[in-house]
Amino acid sequence: MITPTGRKTLFCFAVLCASLAGFSQAKNDTQRITSGNPVFPGWYADPEARIFNRQYWVYPTYSAKYEEQVFLDAFSSPDLIHWTKHSHILDTANVKWAKKAVWAPSIVKKGKKYFLFFGANDIQNDQQLGGIGVAVANRPEGPFKDYLGKPLVDRFHNGAQPIDQFVFEDSDGQFYLLYGGWRHCNIAKLNKDFTGFVPFDDGTTFKEITPRGYVEGSFMFRKDNKYYFMWSEGGWTGPNYSVAYAVAETPFGPFERIGKILQQDSTVATGAGHHSVLHVPKTEQWYIVYHRRPLGETNGNHRVTCIDKMEFDEKGLIRPVKITQEGVQKQALK
Repeated sequence: MITPTGRKTLFCFAVLCASLAGFSQAKNDTQRITSGNPVFPGWYADPEARIFNRQYWVYPTYSAKYEEQVFLDAFSSPDLIHWTKHSHILDTANVKWAKKAVWAPSIVKKGKKYFLFFGANDIQNDQQLGGIGVAVANRPEGPFKDYLGKPLVDRFHNGAQPIDQFVFEDSDGQFYLLYGGWRHCNIAKLNKDFTGFVPFDDGTTFKEITPRGYVEGSFMFRKDNKYYFMWSEGGWTGPNYSVAYAVAETPFGPFERIGKILQQDSTVATGAGHHSVLHVPKTEQWYIVYHRRPLGETNGNHRVTCIDKMEFDEKGLIRPVKITQEGVQKQALK
């Protein structure tokens, strides 16, 4: 039998142990110098990384069965080490035409608004409702509301399935939409309010820029007056999913495939692909944010978001990325 005094002593001891454990955990968390991979828990894929308000942001796909992909979460960090989850920044409850397969968010800030582009419904032909939509919010963590009340792109142009969208802002302030699955990629010039497109000088709206090997997951950035166009190759459920790239003088190409820079390492993870690129302003720090599948995992939807360093050689070519368990070192934004 434990006396009241004994119970009080045990309770105090338990509280002390919990406090010490919490202190130890907090101390360990504070002392972390690398992000670790994955960078945050949960099944997430197709991550787009951005910098808003002196914070790193990652917007991924919730990696689950199509019928369960009815929302998007986001994650923010001051230093690539400590991440805060922002749940359900977009939900199909606020997008009447979107029912499932909400994929591959791409986000930009224009003026005081944040515009989130997303794919939905995984349409297989022009008769089905779905495609690429736009949502808008006043803050990077949302909540986002449907901007148009309908898809921005709801048809197959040049054979490209309307998925895997990426919004690229050129140095002159012009925004372009790059997108496409089914081994075709288009680029289109967005109008000023993102309600539609401005035709090119030849009268076309969607220009195909598909390079050799392209499957899906387009991404573009500009460095040293060159346009780096990147994409994913292989099947997204398989171990050989990977990322390749090309370089051109304009965002329209022509893009000749240079080679793969991100792929599986059989000692670390498989299926490394569908990525984005993060550059820390006024530094030479570049990162690739991507998803991969843990070793031994066979469920196609079990993908995790990771980050590793991306480097260039003296010619400006991207060096092959070494995927790691450690991730990247702490990098606060100034």
